[in-house]
Amino acid sequence: MTPARGDRAAPPAPRGHWEVRFADAASAKGWESLAQQARENTYRAWVSMRTEPRPETPRHHRLKGSLAHGTCRGQTCEQWQIEVTGGGRVWYLPDTARETCWITFAGTAHPRATDRR
Repeated sequence: MTPARGDRAAPPAPRGHWEVRFADAASAKGWESLAQQARENTYRAWVSMRTEPRPETPRHHRLKGSLAHGTCRGQTCEQWQIEVTGGGRVWYLPDTARETCWITFAGTAHPRATDRR
């Protein structure tokens, strides 16, 4: 069965870990493509969202400007990015109230929304 909006990206989180869910069907589809291209790195991204959703590293950081926040299920949250590969990215919203990371974008190509004009 193909994951859809609101579905869990993996088994239920144990105590002290965050849930990882898809914000929409497009992010679920992108996640599958990313996992096929970079299985190990996608898994590491999932583990990071589960265990430490807000680290500051060169490949894992908060987005800036108009992309710094996003809304999911009525909750406005910070928006973070994990560089899974040279071009592959995962964007997500760490929702502290629900202890859930909502994946808002996943893809194998660099998202155009971050291109500077």
